[in-house]
Amino acid sequence: MATDIYESRESQVRNYSINWPATFEKASGSYQITEDGTRFLDFFAGAGALNYGHNHPELRDILVDYVANDGVTHSMDMKTPPKRRFLETFERVILEPRNLDYKIMFPGPTGTNTVEAALKLARKVTGRQHILSFTNAFHGMTLGALSVTGNSMKRRGAGIPLTNSSKIPYDDYFDGDIPDFIWLERVLEDSGSGVDKPAAVIVETVQGEGGLNAARIEWLRSLADLLRRHKILLIVDDVQAGCGRTGKFFSFEEAGIYPDIVCVSKSISGYGLAMALTLFKSELDVWEPGEHNGTFRGNNLGFLTGARALELFWSDDSFEKKLAAKIEQLREGLTKITEHVKGSDIRGRGFLTGVVFPDPDTAGKVAAEAYKRNMLVETSGPQDEVVKLMPPLTIEDEDLQKGLAILEESVLAATGQMGEASRLRPPH
Repeated sequence: MATDIYESRESQVRNYSINWPATFEKASGSYQITEDGTRFLDFFAGAGALNYGHNHPELRDILVDYVANDGVTHSMDMKTPPKRRFLETFERVILEPRNLDYKIMFPGPTGTNTVEAALKLARKVTGRQHILSFTNAFHGMTLGALSVTGNSMKRRGAGIPLTNSSKIPYDDYFDGDIPDFIWLERVLEDSGSGVDKPAAVIVETVQGEGGLNAARIEWLRSLADLLRRHKILLIVDDVQAGCGRTGKFFSFEEAGIYPDIVCVSKSISGYGLAMALTLFKSELDVWEPGEHNGTFRGNNLGFLTGARALELFWSDDSFEKKLAAKIEQLREGLTKITEHVKGSDIRGRGFLTGVVFPDPDTAGKVAAEAYKRNMLVETSGPQDEVVKLMPPLTIEDEDLQKGLAILEESVLAATGQMGEASRLRPPH
């Protein structure tokens, strides 16, 4: 099939198509299928935008029926039946069982949109401008989100100074040698520190792009307690770690904390459609009408599939229990794989997890070997030193085990242990 047009016309800013040069034509469940019919096992899942797999049949059918009957697609922030259904379902299935009293804002279609809205709201509510974020954080590619992002390559792309933000150490940044939050506590309590009180702190419970660093539960609780004492807003960026990716719907649930603002996107539509939410405590709803808007914040197709996904997977705890069992299988498989490479270790939490290697080049080699074996995995971390796994939450046990077998063989091949790799059962 012709591919010249990608090279001649598309910008070189493209990324995934360089490492994965196949042309994907169809997709179903945990697989993508190329134009020539090759099936790729997908442990990437749209960077976490496809938690329920590709083209889930119930979501597909409700979408096709809606479009075929001339349902409204674009509506700005006007009232529509799909929007009503989504709001009612989100309230009933997600908020009320968790005792969360959040207002729901539709800020625009992407993760960086919800982060921008969260930062803007925090500054408006508090009257303060500074935001604290963490080492190795990633929050998006627009200027406000970049200002709280740690990755130097992405920050350079802004082309201007990124101000009104400071970085503080993420959990275990100093390998336990320095007590958590000692700097932050000291400067907040010292009137002579010269450090202005920030409007908010924004944090990922698992740093998806930053190397799958997972904050300890006690660390998250300590952060929330500290901010509450000093009347600083806590923003949890759940764009990648939310919607069940770490095992529960929100990644902060296990810590039992109640963030002031929560950023949600990626899989909230249930179908890979562009959609985002900014959730915030009711008392923070100080917006004036139209003060923050956007042309594509009324995605009715996303409202429709998003509501149905919540009904299908989160109306009771049965899906969560099945997911917990799959998470355990994944961790057991990764533990076996780390035994092949001294110094490697498991990173992350839930189905946002992977393996870090002592030689930073190894992860990229493993991903390339996996691609040769018809499996999609990406890398993560400041040196791309982590193989990052994000299989669909709905993956069949057989496909999960198949993916682990491919990954194990890919690790052995990438680290020059082909003799051992040849003794593994070849993937089917």
